[in-house]
Amino acid sequence: MIAGIPKETFPGEKRVALVPTGVSILKKKGLDVVVEANAGAAAGFPDEAYREKGAEVVKSRAAVFSKADVVLQVRGFGANPEKGKPDLANAKKGQIYISFMEPLTAKDETAALAKQGVTSFAMELVPRITRAQSMDALSSMANLAGYKSVILAADHLPKIFPMMMTAAGTIVAAKVFIVGIGVADLQAIATAKRLGAIVHAYDIRPAVKEQVQSLGAKFVEMDLGAEDAETKGGYAKAMDEEFYRKQREMMTKVVAESDVVITTAAVPGKKAPILVTEEMIRQMHPKSVIVDLAAERGGNCEGTEPGKVVEKHGVTIVGTTNIPADLPYNASQAYSKNITNFVALLIKDGALEINLDDEILAESIVTRDGEIANARVKETLGLP
Repeated sequence: MIAGIPKETFPGEKRVALVPTGVSILKKKGLDVVVEANAGAAAGFPDEAYREKGAEVVKSRAAVFSKADVVLQVRGFGANPEKGKPDLANAKKGQIYISFMEPLTAKDETAALAKQGVTSFAMELVPRITRAQSMDALSSMANLAGYKSVILAADHLPKIFPMMMTAAGTIVAAKVFIVGIGVADLQAIATAKRLGAIVHAYDIRPAVKEQVQSLGAKFVEMDLGAEDAETKGGYAKAMDEEFYRKQREMMTKVVAESDVVITTAAVPGKKAPILVTEEMIRQMHPKSVIVDLAAERGGNCEGTEPGKVVEKHGVTIVGTTNIPADLPYNASQAYSKNITNFVALLIKDGALEINLDDEILAESIVTRDGEIANARVKETLGLP
């Protein structure tokens, strides 16, 4: 059995699917590892580090796909539709692909993988159950994005976060408002608090109030009747436009009083809801900052331009996408651990075996035997 690690080709992607310590883990499970030259270089893992752990480093990308029984990537074809096209030609029938895939939106790419006879698993579909926590790559990446979002905000804000008593007088602490309480937001709260900011947070799910308060932030109460706003998988549900309209009305005052607003509300397979309107932006203090972590899904802010930092009505709006790639060393370490734990589910008695009685595999499989094999993916893409 051979696991192949190609270099990531998505623009700006610096992560690598497997770090050198992951090579040792896979070899103990019976897999040899083939790595494309310089696959880990951008993340801080040189080829020699892979060789020291027993991996074979090859110059040819085609050789990785040719030799591998299992191909491990950060961004597979669905999540890398343009630069990933050449890899599709190298795909072999029965080969196993494991990566982020964007299966709920990448209809044509998913269909193309199925046509090639590839068996693929999407890391973003790993269910949020206790047994799968060590494979939850979405949470691993969100944790880092939450931290980085606060650092980005602090860098763009012309104020400091903490209160300071100085000989020249008292510097008032910055006010940070975080919208949408998930893994990224909780890390953002913790980071902003460590930097000394006054932190308020809000989510449509009242049940997260205790988590917010445990980190020292104040939970903003809004009576919107959102008790049933969470899926069984732990994700926020998409609500109707009337709900979001009322929510925006109630948020306006809090946003206007904030120096920094961080938004992360995203619904899998759907465009991100607009939470911060242009009118809210107008009412913010000049040189305030909005960091929109949902920029890749269109953004939670009306002024967000994905991949750009812009200024609207005197407010800086940070629409940086793929934030974990800006922390590639740690992001690669975390993702490598997630993916090696996932690969372990496919190995039984020294051979690769796909057991769809396992809930984790059943929910994360996307294509198999020339077909799209995931009911949720088919439903979301409108397929029979």
